Amino acid sequence: MAKQTIANIDVAGKRVLIRVDFNVPLDGSTITDDRRIQAALPTINSVISRGGKAILMSHLGRPAGKGYEAAYSMAPIAKRLSELLNKEVNIPAENCKSPAIKVAVDAMNDGDVILLENLRFHGCEKRNESDFANQLADLGDIYVNDAFGTCHRNHTSMVGVPSAMGNKPKVAGFLVEKEIAYLTETLADPTRPFTVILGGAKVSDKLPAIEHLLPKADHIIVGGAMAYTFLQALGHNVGTSIVEDDMVGEAKRIIELAAESKTDLHFPEDHICSTIFAEKAGDIQVFDDQIDNGFMGLDIGPKTAARYSQIIKASKTIVWNGPMGVFEWKPFMMGTKLVAEAVANATDAGATSIVGGGDSAAAAEIFGVANRISHVSTGGGASLEMLEGKRFKAVDLLDDV
Repeated sequence: MAKQTIANIDVAGKRVLIRVDFNVPLDGSTITDDRRIQAALPTINSVISRGGKAILMSHLGRPAGKGYEAAYSMAPIAKRLSELLNKEVNIPAENCKSPAIKVAVDAMNDGDVILLENLRFHGCEKRNESDFANQLADLGDIYVNDAFGTCHRNHTSMVGVPSAMGNKPKVAGFLVEKEIAYLTETLADPTRPFTVILGGAKVSDKLPAIEHLLPKADHIIVGGAMAYTFLQALGHNVGTSIVEDDMVGEAKRIIELAAESKTDLHFPEDHICSTIFAEKAGDIQVFDDQIDNGFMGLDIGPKTAARYSQIIKASKTIVWNGPMGVFEWKPFMMGTKLVAEAVANATDAGATSIVGGGDSAAAAEIFGVANRISHVSTGGGASLEMLEGKRFKAVDLLDDV
């Protein structure tokens, strides 16, 4: 899957159309986490420092797709990007289908940066419509995909535009290059022992990843609410813990597959539970193995956390996607915290570690270990689908090396 990158393309005097992922969290007009903007800086700086003209495009949130909505404007991103680049970044028009966009692009000087308004103000972005693709493609001499978090979407800016670019260069940005290297090349031939840590709420969300990784991994560690579907399948009393009743049969099948493979499938042996799904209410107790009626599991227990940490400590390649419990609440954060620290400690000792986006990345940040992880993915859904072994058309359309 080796793809041509922006590093090997002459950009001087060229219009470089870059699909970035600036879908950042906002509190009103205030950006609460700018990591996705920071992650795009190496690609943007590579273009403008070599005399290219950077035309950036992204979506933000979930507007209705019927035109401009102030709450989803890219204006806060343009302001923050201007600060990070130390140069003005303008949004030429509220409508990125406006003729004013082409005028603004034609007026750019070498090294300039402009940001298009939210692509999803137009319903045609998600529908991958050819007219919109052609209009966007006409803005650039070179197409760059640096939006890993959206690579699993067959949207206009991801698939339609590179298809419409014809023989013009279509390459990966540095972020997408790094994501592909870790999530495909590293896992194609992992240094062993290879451990996969999967958590979160639903077995249904992680089942394809478990099936794909089961023949490859030495250990698959399961935590979070999804563990209780497996434990119920094993005949355990799980109290009022979240269980996907329609997935119990699939959980049994996975357990049987694991028994026939070389992979050890690990489930929690003790649980931190409460009578109420709340941070500061309810009767909180720790149960060994069986959970009493009226209690729900909200975190792995101390014995499980210690056992999981030992497995992680002995690993040489680690993939982590999903928390061990409701880590946002203090009474139920310890399992995820100890797992995060174990992954960081193993990395310090020479292991390669990959943390999926979303809650896992947030947990790594909250517990102060993100900078000790080999790679923290910027794409939650995209990273999970890549762990499932899926191919992305948005990546396949890029030029091969």
